[in-house]
Amino acid sequence: MKSDRFLEAEQIREQAREAWRNNARCIGRALWDSLELLDARGATGHDEVFEACLQHLDFSTNGGRIRSAITVFEPVARGRRGIRIWNKQLIRYAGYRLANGTVLGDPAQLEFTEQLRALGWTPPAQPSPFDILPLAIELPHLGVKLFEIPRKHVMEVRIRHPHFEWFERLGLRWHALPAISDMALVFGDYKFSAAPFSGHYMVTEIAVRNFGDEGRYNMLPRIAENMGLSTRDRASFWKDRALVELCSAVQFSFKEAGVSLVDHHSAAQQFSKFVEKEERQGRSVVGDWSWLVPPMAGSTMDLYFRGYDKTHPEPAFKYQKPAWKRELSPVGRSASRCPFH
Repeated sequence: MKSDRFLEAEQIREQAREAWRNNARCIGRALWDSLELLDARGATGHDEVFEACLQHLDFSTNGGRIRSAITVFEPVARGRRGIRIWNKQLIRYAGYRLANGTVLGDPAQLEFTEQLRALGWTPPAQPSPFDILPLAIELPHLGVKLFEIPRKHVMEVRIRHPHFEWFERLGLRWHALPAISDMALVFGDYKFSAAPFSGHYMVTEIAVRNFGDEGRYNMLPRIAENMGLSTRDRASFWKDRALVELCSAVQFSFKEAGVSLVDHHSAAQQFSKFVEKEERQGRSVVGDWSWLVPPMAGSTMDLYFRGYDKTHPEPAFKYQKPAWKRELSPVGRSASRCPFH
């Protein structure tokens, strides 16, 4: 790989913006040219990388007025292993397998939570559905080290409903900032294997996926029961009706808390305008239809009825093999290398 000494921060920022514009699975690309760069290439130790992650959280959260941002650490040549942040997102909630076989917290984080516990993380004395996981930061040849995220760096929104008083008693809350931390930014000869990036949430990401999915918090049956709906009759559309109220609650709560959030209809409209603008510029819009169409009311939106370029241009954000799904030593011992996937 060419030395990055001559790679200016402005160059990296423009490549990162283009990578966002090229992200086939993102409906929020209309804001691609607003992405801000936080240059942390000088971070050489675990503590410095962790501090840069905290700075990212503070900068992007911005008191609720979310700013799109990316933090880049030292790059490596493709095919080599560089700095890795094991967590899928900088902020995620733990999942615990209980004695009766059920899961407390986020089932999607169950396996990762167990991995962190094996590395020495101790959950709170009284675990809850919303315990923030520590960051696992790995440096080449220096192993992995765990860091608890101080609460002052995490903004959360308690979920309540504009009309149903009982909704708040469900005890739901969610973090204000989605910050993807396990993908790599790649362009030219460069691979930034640690490059957390963040924007703001779309309401269905939280309500439909995180809270609604059976494999996640699975809140629809409880909400339907509180609404007086029968969950035995599919034709009663209890899931649909519960989803609408769950979206209403998330949208209302974020607005009341002053936290940036976009509804899926507005996001789809913004994306359609983005497509029109790109086509006027002579650029083909890449897209993954199954990710672009919101998981609710999709057929009411223009993007439902069109196809997209399925190529994968660079610069790009690319998935990597989960860093923790292999044998690794804690800090102080060397870590084995793994090719980029």
